[in-house]
Amino acid sequence: MTVDAGAVIAAYYRAFNAGDADGMLALLADDVEHHVNEGGIRHGKALFAEFCSHMGVSYRETLTDIVIFAAPDGTRAAAEFTVNGEYLQTDPGLPEAKGQRYILPAGTFFALRDGLITRVTTYYNLSDWVKQVSAA
Repeated sequence: MTVDAGAVIAAYYRAFNAGDADGMLALLADDVEHHVNEGGIRHGKALFAEFCSHMGVSYRETLTDIVIFAAPDGTRAAAEFTVNGEYLQTDPGLPEAKGQRYILPAGTFFALRDGLITRVTTYYNLSDWVKQVSAA
């Protein structure tokens, strides 16, 4: 049976926008790989959960203008969106957080297996983000 990858990704982003990390985690395979923009690869749900926890403390983000692209066989998908955020707590190695707001185009590539997300690879322009939060 072919899974509707677009529906899985839409549910993932609904959970993201609701601040529902558990909802996001429920859509991930146990062996998920999280490829971080300009960073390493996190392996497994536990590390993804830690990432979500950290993000929830340091940033408040809502995604808008989400457009989802999905392969007909249900194994791959991608999404393009706008990140509307607020920088709440300083992340090590980044500018000081003072509640700065930012708007950033971004995109994510996904791999899926048996209706669960096995890879999340997100890209955005870190230089643009640094420029926005440093100017505020």
